[in-house]
Amino acid sequence: MALFGRGQHEPRLAPELDDVPLGRVLRSVTSARGIGPQDLAVAQVERLLRDTGEDWDRRCHRIGVLAHTVPALARAWREHRPSDPDALVLAAWSELATDPWGAMATCRLAAEARPGDPTPWVGALAAARTLGRPTSELTPIWKGIHARDPWRREAHPQILGYLSPEEQGSQAALRDFLDDVVAVMPSDAPTACLPSAAAVRQYHRDLDAGGTRTLGISQYWTQPHTGRLLDHALAHWMPPGRLRHAAAVADLGLLAHALSRAGRTREAGPVFSAVDGLVTPWPWGHEGDPVECYAHCAGRS
Repeated sequence: MALFGRGQHEPRLAPELDDVPLGRVLRSVTSARGIGPQDLAVAQVERLLRDTGEDWDRRCHRIGVLAHTVPALARAWREHRPSDPDALVLAAWSELATDPWGAMATCRLAAEARPGDPTPWVGALAAARTLGRPTSELTPIWKGIHARDPWRREAHPQILGYLSPEEQGSQAALRDFLDDVVAVMPSDAPTACLPSAAAVRQYHRDLDAGGTRTLGISQYWTQPHTGRLLDHALAHWMPPGRLRHAAAVADLGLLAHALSRAGRTREAGPVFSAVDGLVTPWPWGHEGDPVECYAHCAGRS
């Protein structure tokens, strides 16, 4: 008997998620070798981003995946087209992990090259967070994002991390931020997963802490406020077509993870079916190999 239901794919890490054109380009450019093939790869990436147009949500997703997967190509494209807004923003995102100061400077150039695009601003926010810059420096960046795309999915987790006790904030700061966002956020916004993501991060925080905090971890998901989060997500995320943003399947994966940890395996089943084996490193990789963890939980649902 197959572990996964009929029509469901085997679990696999897929940074593109269910973005078929992005996946096609990734497979092509990662196999390119030599000067000629690299030129072709740059042309494919350029066409992909041009086709994305002003769908800022899809653009930000594609930029993030490409920057992480093909950083050398991003650098080559920028050298060839130093004033191109797409080349600049891709190069900036590819520098975030290795040269955040350089990424910040490149983000400024990309923002000047295409003033309406929130993507360089999100990159600048990530760089400022990595550098541990003071709130006074993050605030104008946050306002710049909000003015261009108030429910930018990738920006909100950056603030969530920045305000966490492990970085520049506290539990109180996290609660205040979440309360402010949730009070005005549409239920189908690209940031709809934020409260659930915060809950999963707190679960992991308690799990990692050891001692007395770990003793009550089995009850974490049965507390009223976390139970309500899962109920709300099930009610508002699962109707077909309800979530339309580029990373919707990743958010459904987050919900499947939380339901599994809560022991709500029956309710997790349809969510795993919707995710269809598309595994993300977080949250599945927090306690081990992400694909194995996903497969184990999906097999129980």
